[in-house]
Amino acid sequence: MARLTRVTPLSPDAAALSRRPLLGHDHAQCIRSALAQADAVCEANGARLTPLRRRVLELIWVSHKPLGAYELLDQLTQEGHKPAPPTIYRALDFLLENRLIHRLASLNAFLGCSHPGDAHAGYFLICQHCGNTEEITHNPALQSALNVSTEAAGFTVLQSALELSGICHHCQAKSS
Repeated sequence: MARLTRVTPLSPDAAALSRRPLLGHDHAQCIRSALAQADAVCEANGARLTPLRRRVLELIWVSHKPLGAYELLDQLTQEGHKPAPPTIYRALDFLLENRLIHRLASLNAFLGCSHPGDAHAGYFLICQHCGNTEEITHNPALQSALNVSTEAAGFTVLQSALELSGICHHCQAKSS
């Protein structure tokens, strides 16, 4: 396998991917923080964040749009690497198992976790126009309402992700 090299998140290609509608968002710091947290989570779990796993995680964080496995494969191929699809899926499985990313079922795509390593339900706002996706910070009231509903139905939740699709404030402002 080719040696993975790190592309800085501020390269022209990455800068095009990293546009985010949040005012005052320091995207380069966001990526650095996510990678540092991933290092800490993996160390605490006794897991190995290999160069490929780290690069896949970094590519996911370069964009706040969910990315599919084949989009990641294409990006790695453009960088001169030749990983096979099973290799990408193994990296994604590792990142999911260590709670570093989320899988968005409706899009069959992956998004960086804003609070990695913590067991939590995933609540996501997905913009239908620009594709940006935001993970909602833990909301006890929402979690409580969902717990009451599932308990009343006699339903045991094994995996939880709530995906809300709509139009973000940035796209709403552009259309006004």
